[in-house]
This record gives sequence, structure tokens and C-alpha cells, in this order.
Amino acid sequence: MIQGFKEFIMRGNVIELAVAVVIGAAFTGVVSAIVTGIFNPLIAAIFDSESLTEAMVIGLPGGGGLSFGLVLAAAINFLLVAAVVYFVFVMPLNHLKHTQERRRAAGIPSTADAAAPTTELDLLTEIRDLLAAGATLDQGPKHTL
Repeated sequence: MIQGFKEFIMRGNVIELAVAVVIGAAFTGVVSAIVTGIFNPLIAAIFDSESLTEAMVIGLPGGGGLSFGLVLAAAINFLLVAAVVYFVFVMPLNHLKHTQERRRAAGIPSTADAAAPTTELDLLTEIRDLLAAGATLDQGPKHTL
């Protein structure tokens, strides 16, 4: 049971997901600060209010009110997060994906598709196989530049 749990935790996607959650939480603080410090005061100034949460409040007969400014602030926050995620993560990754697809369609191998370089062990194995087959080095494959 413990071994299965260790395997689950050590999977790459679980670790990546944990990192993404931590980065997302930190990023939410940055976006919230931008909304609270820049956008809220600008929109509140338009409505001649002290803050966006106090702007566009419709009072109710029994007290309290409907705060449309608070909803607007949350919508701005969401749009900023979505825009940054799209322009910083999604768009560059889509561009990279399309570039790789175009390279494959054109027959240009990518670095991931390139064969591993020939090692000394590979060459020695090839020589051994040729000698075992009764060939001489003169009759082997010619490597030209």
C-alpha cells in the first residue's frame, strides 16, 4: 500500500500539478493586487466612489444592498488571469506545436526526432558483425563526407 502511494506521488504529472497549484496561488496574489491597486480605483473614480466594492451599490429597503461593483471586480480579476494564462502559456505552446507540425510536414526532423549519435560501442558492434559474417573492412559500407 505504501509502495503504491510512493509511485503515485512520484509520477511526473502529480509533481507538475503540485507546482502549478503553488505557482497559481502566487500568481493569484499578483493579479489580485493589480485589480485592487489599479483597476478598482480607476473604475471607482468613474463612479465617484471610494472603492469599486462601494461603486454601483443599489440599496435595499431593509438595509444592505446589491454590490455590482464587487461582481465587476471579480470579473476583471477573472479576465486578467485568463488573459495572462492564454498569452503566457497557451499561445506560445500552440505556436511551438504548430511549428513542429509544419517541420514534420516538410520532412525536417526535430531535435526530438533525430537519431541518437553513433557511439564507439555501436561502431565496434557493427565491425564485429561484419567480421563474423565473413566480410572484410574493404567490403563494408562506405562512409563518405
